[in-house]
Amino acid sequence: MKIMNRNLSGKLEELHGIQHVDTHVALSEIRGQLHELTRSVESCQSEVCEVKRDMIAIKHEIDSVQLVKDEIDEIRESLDRLEVESQRRKNKLLEQGLTFFLVYSIFSAVLGMLQFGYNTGVINAPEQVIEKFIRTAHRRRNDGENMTYERSTFMYAIVVSIFAIGGMVGGFIGGWIANKFGRKGGLLINNLVGIAAALAMVFSKQITSYELLIIGRCLIGVNCGLNTSLVPMYISEIAPLNLRGGLGTVNQLAVTVGLLTSQVLGVEPLLGTDEGWPYLLGIAVFPSILQLILLPVCPESPRYLLISKGQEQAARDALRRLRNTPHIEDDIEEMRAEEQAQQAESKITMFELLRSPTLRMPLMIAIVMQLSQQLSGINAVFYYSTNLFITTGLSETSAKYATIGIGSVMVLMTLVSIPLMDRRGRRTLHLYGLGGMFIFSIFITISFLVKELVSWIWWLSVVSTLFYVVFFAVGPGSIPWMITAELFSQGPRPAAMSVAVLINWCANFIVAIGFPTMQTLLENYTFLPFSMFLAVFWVFTYKNVPETKNKTFDEIATLFKIQNKQKNLINCVNNFTAINEPGPNQVLQKKNEQEMNPPVLMGNMRSPYPSSRPDSPISSPQSRSHSPTSRSRSRSPCSAGSRSPGSPQSQASEVSRQESCHSRQSRQSRISRATGKTSRSRSASPSTPRLANNCISPPLYPRNFQFSGPEPPRPFPDGRYPH
Repeated sequence: MKIMNRNLSGKLEELHGIQHVDTHVALSEIRGQLHELTRSVESCQSEVCEVKRDMIAIKHEIDSVQLVKDEIDEIRESLDRLEVESQRRKNKLLEQGLTFFLVYSIFSAVLGMLQFGYNTGVINAPEQVIEKFIRTAHRRRNDGENMTYERSTFMYAIVVSIFAIGGMVGGFIGGWIANKFGRKGGLLINNLVGIAAALAMVFSKQITSYELLIIGRCLIGVNCGLNTSLVPMYISEIAPLNLRGGLGTVNQLAVTVGLLTSQVLGVEPLLGTDEGWPYLLGIAVFPSILQLILLPVCPESPRYLLISKGQEQAARDALRRLRNTPHIEDDIEEMRAEEQAQQAESKITMFELLRSPTLRMPLMIAIVMQLSQQLSGINAVFYYSTNLFITTGLSETSAKYATIGIGSVMVLMTLVSIPLMDRRGRRTLHLYGLGGMFIFSIFITISFLVKELVSWIWWLSVVSTLFYVVFFAVGPGSIPWMITAELFSQGPRPAAMSVAVLINWCANFIVAIGFPTMQTLLENYTFLPFSMFLAVFWVFTYKNVPETKNKTFDEIATLFKIQNKQKNLINCVNNFTAINEPGPNQVLQKKNEQEMNPPVLMGNMRSPYPSSRPDSPISSPQSRSHSPTSRSRSRSPCSAGSRSPGSPQSQASEVSRQESCHSRQSRQSRISRATGKTSRSRSASPSTPRLANNCISPPLYPRNFQFSGPEPPRPFPDGRYPH
């Protein structure tokens, strides 16, 4: 510094004639600026070290990310291999066909659905003779007192609807029976209930007790409720993948055959008489006895044995008998995949099913599909078709034969729908069925409205009812029973079937008990509420029901899991956006802060020091008060690189310094995001003004900056300065 002082003093004396004593102020100013520059260089060196450490941390993070990427690639390759293997196994499963033992097992099981169909339609034809029996029994008990017509009609409605109440009970306990005794074991136990119910109905006339008839109808309802839960479950679990749709339609085929049988036997020349109706109801004993004979030879469900009971060898033996081949590894692997995917739901109860968010949508679909079957109005046709045809102008005999024609058409169309089920798909056929039923329900209403104006309109009523039943057989007749078993994996399937069957029987009961009253109130508009329900069910099916054709149980369950995760992700994003969006109070507070503290713009920056106008008094740099925090190491990179105030280099490089500040801030933010660390404090004093990009504004001096301080000495007249 001494050498620099002498050299500078000599230069100043040569150039300006300023003496040594006059350079003291300038040298002090230069020393101060050099001291600041040295500290700035030290600060930059420390920040360079910090950046190096951050870069090392980033390198470690990049190495970790690369390792994770390699693991992800390995997992992706493994998943691709598993997908290829799964597709190969699925293609092989699709090549499986019918075997004798599979047909035998399915025939033995669907006898339960035949029982359901028979007892659904058997009460239709003998309506008049059963009401007569109820009045006769009442007259014998009450010393010849006659029962009113309204009371006998109400008692007959109870005989009809108590069947649905029993079905609710059977459907509700169906899941527990399936898990406790197995699918096959539950069906065997259920047949004992069917035999007891048939005997009660047969002997009700012998002892002149319509209460025993009501008890028998309730017990046969319990039997049919268990059948509607256990039979579709058993068939869907033993059927090959490519035949599951067609074999599932066999359920509805058995129901329609039972309906047709009851309608044929219920005509007056056969068993629809005063003496024959108890035997007509008692025929229900034969399906139960036949199933008790045939079913013990059939195997238990392989899925139940492997997944629920863990009996792999028993499951293998059952599969060998059903497939008639020793090559069953693909079926076993498919079951194991389902078991692994649904292991957490292996013992799910009905209440857990109702609370599960993943199973909420398939459960809703199953419920709506069951409602679309019952609230379509088809049971009104089954229970009261004879009476409906009589109201349109047909004679009683013609109405009964028209009812038989409806049953025949339904059987025929169910046979037609069996090959269509695995070709067109469940969803498509269900939409066709609901749409056709909607159209022809409108035609049925029109035929009721104009029956008194046109004599031949009964033809429109019969034809509309026939096509109404045709479209029911195509879609809503068989698909709800089948798709309910397909929508769920092995764990929640029994509970889901219980809920769906319970809803089905509840709707069945509502239609059975409410249709006569609705017919009295609405008269010619009786089918209009069913038309509205059909429109709602069509829209729901179109928007929410997936196609399950040629999909494994695991694939269908995974589809709903993915949809649930996507929905949760969308909800999380929406909630995050709502949290980040400022509320009205926050917006108002931010606006007030901006009005009180306007931002410092690039073109209107102020110096941290007082105004530098020539007429304003400015203290010297030595007298400027800098807080200790503003001179600490926690400096911004922008201020660290500042040069001497007032120097041309500082003014010339101001723009480049601001640009470098912005890029350095962006780089530091990227480092912080990559390393997960919080950036070190590099901010200046809170009083220091900042730019828009959060950089500290360096002190700027104009070219004509004048330092204030001791006034320089004035020269003498001879040009010399005082010492």
